[in-house]
Formats: sequence, C-alpha cells, structure tokens
Amino acid sequence: MKNKGRLYYLTPMFITLLMASSCKVGQNYKRPELNVPQEFRAVATADTSSIADVEWKSFFTDPTLQSLVNKGISYNYDLQIALKRVSASVQTLKQAKLLQLPQVSFSVTAQTTNPSNNSLNGLSIGSFIGQQHVEDFNAAFNLSWEADIWGKIRRQQETTMANYLQTYEASKAVQTQVVANIAQGYYNLLMLDEQLDVAKRNLLLVDSTLSFTRLQRNAGEVTTLAVQQVEAQKQLTQLLIPQLEQNIAIQENALSILTGSLPAPVDRSKGLFQANIPEWLSPGIPSAILSRRPDVRAKELELVAANAKAGIAQANMYPSLSISAQGGLSSYLANNWFNIPASLFGTVLGSVTQPVFQQRQLKTQLEIAKIQREQSVLEFRQSVLGAIGEVSDALVSTEKLKTQKQIATAQSDTLKHAIKNARLLFKSGMASYLEVLSAQANVLQAELNLANIHRLQLSAAVDLYRSLGGGWK
Repeated sequence: MKNKGRLYYLTPMFITLLMASSCKVGQNYKRPELNVPQEFRAVATADTSSIADVEWKSFFTDPTLQSLVNKGISYNYDLQIALKRVSASVQTLKQAKLLQLPQVSFSVTAQTTNPSNNSLNGLSIGSFIGQQHVEDFNAAFNLSWEADIWGKIRRQQETTMANYLQTYEASKAVQTQVVANIAQGYYNLLMLDEQLDVAKRNLLLVDSTLSFTRLQRNAGEVTTLAVQQVEAQKQLTQLLIPQLEQNIAIQENALSILTGSLPAPVDRSKGLFQANIPEWLSPGIPSAILSRRPDVRAKELELVAANAKAGIAQANMYPSLSISAQGGLSSYLANNWFNIPASLFGTVLGSVTQPVFQQRQLKTQLEIAKIQREQSVLEFRQSVLGAIGEVSDALVSTEKLKTQKQIATAQSDTLKHAIKNARLLFKSGMASYLEVLSAQANVLQAELNLANIHRLQLSAAVDLYRSLGGGWK
C-alpha cells in the first residue's frame, strides 16, 4: 500500500515530465541571409566545378613539393596542435552524449557521535540504548537526475557538437594554410635560385666588359673613369649574390620549420620555369565556399554554438525538475549492518525549482547570449565576405599576371638582343661604355623581374586554391 501511495503522488509529476519533454526553448538554428553573388568578379561564366575539389597531390605535381607538403602534414606543429584540440573535443563530445542519463554514485560512511552527558541528546541516548555514544553505518547508492523539460540539456549537446565540429573544421583550415605556405615557400625558393643564376650570368657578362674596357684604356681609347664605372657595375652585381644566398638560406630554414624539421638545406631538382602553372583554375560558384572552405564552416559552427547557448540561457529562467533517490544498508550497530532485509532503506525525492529573484543574473546571461549570437552572425557574414574577396583577388592576379608575364618575357628577349648589339658596337667603337652598362643593367633587372612575375603567377594559383578551400583533402 505504501508503494502504491508513492506512485500515486509521483504519477502527476511524471505525466508533467512527459508532456514537457517535447518542449525546447530557444530558436533552432537557421543560416542567416547572406549577400552571396552568383559568380566571382572577373569570371565570365559560373561553373559548379572547382579546383577546391582537387586533392593537393593532384594540384601540386612537383615530386619535391609533394614530399615537402606530405612531411608538413605529418609533422607541422601548428597542425599537430590543432589535431590535439580535435581529440580533446572528441572526449567532451562523448561525455555530452550521456548528459541526459542520471548520475549514480556509491558511498560508504561510518559515523560515531559522543554528545555531552548534560545535553538532551546525551541523556536520551543513555536512557534508550544504555551507552554514551551512538554509531551509524551506511552503504548506499545515490541517484540524481534532472529532467530535460525545456531542452536545456539538448541545447548543451548541440553546443558541444558544434564546438567539436568547429575544432575539426579549424584543423582543416590549418592544413590548408600549411599546404599553401609550403607551396609558396617552395616557389619563392625556386625564384631565388633563378635570380641567383641570373646574377651570376650577368656577373660574367660584366666581367667580360670590364676586361675589354681595361684593354681600351690601355690603348688610350677610354679613360680610367670608364673602367671605374664598369667596376662599380660589377660590384653592384656581385653584391646581389650574397644577398640572394642569404635569402635562399632563410627560405630553406622557413620551409624546414614548416615541415617540423630543424633548419637544413632543401633539395630541389627543378628550376623555376619548370614549375608549371595549372591550366584549369575554375573557382566554381561563390555559394560553394560555405561548404568547401573550412574557416568559413568553423565560423558558422561558432554561430550554431552561440545560438544553442542562447537557448540554454533562456531555459535557465524556467522551472527545473530534479529527482533524487538513495537506497542501501543502514544500521547503528556494525554487527547488524548487513542484516537483510532489516537494514535496507530507500528514499525518493522529486523537486521543482523556479528561479524567482537572482539579482538579474539569469536575465543578464540571456541578454548577453543574444548579443553574442548577433556578434557571431556578423562574424560569419564577415568571413564569407572576406573569403569571396580573397578568391576575387586571386582571380584578378591570375588573369593580370598572364599579361605581365608576356610583356616581361618580350622585354627580356628585347634587352638580351640589345646587349649583344651594344657589345658589338662598343668593340667597334660605335657605342660608348655607358650604353653597354645601361644595357647590362636593364637586362639584369628584366631577368630578375621575369623570375619574380613567374613566381607571382605560381603564388596566385596557390592563393586561389587555398582561398577556395583546397588543400585539406
């Protein structure tokens, strides 16, 4: 009869629980409106296919670069740190899946009380049990459970899931950046190699001019000033060599660190102009960035988490239903502790708590959560805008650098012919040494510029690949 009475009183509570369990306060996540264009700037027609879908091994075909990228993915410390964050989030996610289950603990306690002989408790104990102290022995299972009436726990699980996915997307974003940085560093290294070769070739050319100028001075055809100016031009070219060698060593060190290695030389078998620019550089459609680019996805997941936190803050303002239970063995004598069923005991408690006055803490938390959600919306929109801008920049650079490359190549060829003619005219006395020096300086600058433009073309292709979200596959 006692059990039936308990069930009678608890039944309305469970009915209320079942009716309310379908409630879920707070708004469900809905992607905010975004001002995404139909196509990127400088793109004539929109194509759904994108180079972002290409694996990095297929995009970067240079075996040396592939080896560096593969090593970077395995050993780069920034990427390893990001993956550790993912592993930590996995553990938090596992714990969040069990939030709706009750908490259970087991406790064993032994207690002895020695009240004053002149106290009421002391006199009572002496009268009833004939001794001046009382002992209490307990072994019990303790259970506590909060009903997810308003969906607060489910919102917590949403937050945890969003945080996990955010760390996962963030790790992919780190990988895309690592891959891009390694490729940029490698192409920059090839450019420095090419510029060093240009400087050495021009040094031989200036040295030849200097020797001929000295012969002309000895013959009385030119003055010592001419020799000195040619020598200054040679020294200027010589100065480039240690500067470029310094930059090469620094770039090699940077690449080594990116791949998780100690600074060391980097082996390369190809020259700068053997590094081909991919012919197919389709960007796809702008809306695809929302799913392809990891950092944009991470920002959206941050918004999902902020939305769920606003729901949690709202649920905290509503009543909460908690049920606790305890059962086990209890005795005031140790030798009767395990006397079953006499020593068995059990209690069940259900409580409903409604916050009334919390010094506006709950209201403040809700308002802050709403503001943070609005902030996350702005940050998400900003990330989308920034991503589209980066793609547009890369597309413009890719297109305009083609024209620059054609002009720079033609200029270099023209100046190479010009320096041949200047040297022939100088030897025949029909051109001054100043014209030869000018031609040599121009061809040096043109060849250095051509190498730089080709490197910029390669870099623009890498920037386009990264800005579209490529590199994590």
